[in-house]
Amino acid sequence: MNPFWSMSTSSVRKRPDAEEKTLSGELRTSPLRASTKKQLPSIPKNAVPITKPASPATSSQSTNGTHASYGPFYLEYSLLAEFTLVVKQKLPGVYVQPSYRSALMWFGVIFIRHGLYQDGVFKFTVYIPDNYPDGDCPRLVFDLPVFHPLVDPLSGELDVKRAFAKWRRNHNHIWQVLMYARRVFYKIDTTTPLNPEAAVLYEKDIQLFKSKVVDSVKLCSSHLFDQPKIEDPYAIVFSPWNPAIHDEAREKMLSQKKPEDQHCKSMHVSGLSWVKPGSVQPFSKEEKTTPT
Repeated sequence: MNPFWSMSTSSVRKRPDAEEKTLSGELRTSPLRASTKKQLPSIPKNAVPITKPASPATSSQSTNGTHASYGPFYLEYSLLAEFTLVVKQKLPGVYVQPSYRSALMWFGVIFIRHGLYQDGVFKFTVYIPDNYPDGDCPRLVFDLPVFHPLVDPLSGELDVKRAFAKWRRNHNHIWQVLMYARRVFYKIDTTTPLNPEAAVLYEKDIQLFKSKVVDSVKLCSSHLFDQPKIEDPYAIVFSPWNPAIHDEAREKMLSQKKPEDQHCKSMHVSGLSWVKPGSVQPFSKEEKTTPT
């Protein structure tokens, strides 16, 4: 037995015989007595002193700085759940792919289909803090600085904290950051800008602002086929159109039909419909639906 935790035989009080004897169906208790002070034996000479354990925040912190309550495995699970939410949201024109080397880095691209930034294709990278989701909000940095009031003209970082001043666990999600990054190109905000020039031109000279936006869109398009700045197998890479490869893939995508569409086309509804003269209310002759 470990001498640190065993008691000396001389310090153990012997239970009187009257306390050990019990009758069937009865429980006897002895009167309360003042307990004698227990003494531990002296520490052996060769014993190693017991050190005080580290604090939970320090001992459970992983080597990469992950927060105590979120170990590396739970962090990876949380990020996988976040990516699943992104897929379910189906954000129009937004595509992301987690990095192969680190789950804390996501590659993405935004396609702008209308508005001032129409035809814009902007590649970006999302940097997630290692204490997610208890830390600051993720950062979103464009590969090339876009001419926009909320984008830093030097670093290309989007002002995400404007929308997420304090990141709240279980309330804020990464898909909301992506949706915000898409929305800033359709609804321009010029308050406290990161690019003052873009904000002033948008307010004072909209034509010059549009001209600079077109130049920015063209600049990003001209570098669309460049190799990624970060070497990663899962980085998003664009290649020029190759009919030998892309034509077949295009035909497959166009030929795919949803089961609901096929079911609807298999049902043919026969009937007649008119609009009463001088009115917008239709009236029709109903007939039974017959399968084709």
